[in-house]
Amino acid sequence: MPVITAESLQNFTESLLLNGGANEEEARIVSHSLVDANLLGHDSHGVMRLPFYLGRVKEGILKAGEKLQILNETPAAIAGDGCWGFGQTVMHDLMNRLIEKAGNVGVACGTLKRASHIGRLGEYAEMAAAQGMASIICANTHGSAPRVAPVGGKRPRLGTNPICIGMPGGEQGPFVLDFGTSATAEGKVRIKKIAGEQVPPGLILDPDGNPTTDPNQLYGDPPGTILPMGGDQAYKGFGLSFMVEMLCGALSGGQCAFPDPPPPQGNCVFVIVIDPKHLGGQNHLLNEITNLEKYVRNVPLKDGVTEVYLPGDPEKKTAASRKETGISLDGGNWDALTKLAEELGVPVPEVAE
Repeated sequence: MPVITAESLQNFTESLLLNGGANEEEARIVSHSLVDANLLGHDSHGVMRLPFYLGRVKEGILKAGEKLQILNETPAAIAGDGCWGFGQTVMHDLMNRLIEKAGNVGVACGTLKRASHIGRLGEYAEMAAAQGMASIICANTHGSAPRVAPVGGKRPRLGTNPICIGMPGGEQGPFVLDFGTSATAEGKVRIKKIAGEQVPPGLILDPDGNPTTDPNQLYGDPPGTILPMGGDQAYKGFGLSFMVEMLCGALSGGQCAFPDPPPPQGNCVFVIVIDPKHLGGQNHLLNEITNLEKYVRNVPLKDGVTEVYLPGDPEKKTAASRKETGISLDGGNWDALTKLAEELGVPVPEVAE
């Protein structure tokens, strides 16, 4: 399995983007976003996305160079249009604007439609937390690429519809809860498909609604489905996904799920940013978070358990390890990147095996 340093992967990714049609700002923002996702262990949102992104640029579906357009704006709200530009770039612009508004009026709400894949939601919660602000962010798939069936159904109706909540403070940095409302991210199934591996049991169903570990079943005709989050109570996961679908697709002026959807293109997004200084106060918030963290971490542990995990802990541990040892990529996804590099005339960096 190839292993590469974060710095080397960052430079490689940025070069691929530049040679694939992105401008310097897009290449910088998107490469950082993808490599950070790999560092944190979210490989489904990491550099494996590059062939898809640049393939869409070549096809003219992802519009390199497009910027955020403001459709409507008030002192506390922004309705934005990403114009099918790079999702990470337009989302960074939207978040910076909302953070400024929240600082002025306390709470700012924003929506975004026609954004190409925006990547990891936690990235944007971290932007808010770095300014001492809380945030709630969710996204749908702009009506395309359904992957999840309602409980009892055997055809997909919704995307994996992630939701994220971020809070500043914490002993080791902000708390960021970022998860799909499905049992797994679609990208994680795609990684297994590219790698020629099976997915763990309990995540996907075949087109007849039966459990399977074959990732190819998700992409067949008819397609299989990803289970909603929640196990025996999966109706809760699907219910949350259904509400996210409306918050993102309807409030943004974009699209909710509809019959005969197109191939995946991007996201609609709903964001709330909150500045605590206008509410209970910044110091009060941080003191309460500190006390809460200590109280929860000091819980008596069961035999054989050494620690409990709070939101963001697994990502911080993975990042610390991968910064030291490098980022491992499976052979299938690395081959896809090297093939892309050959097509674009970008030198392939050395990797450890």
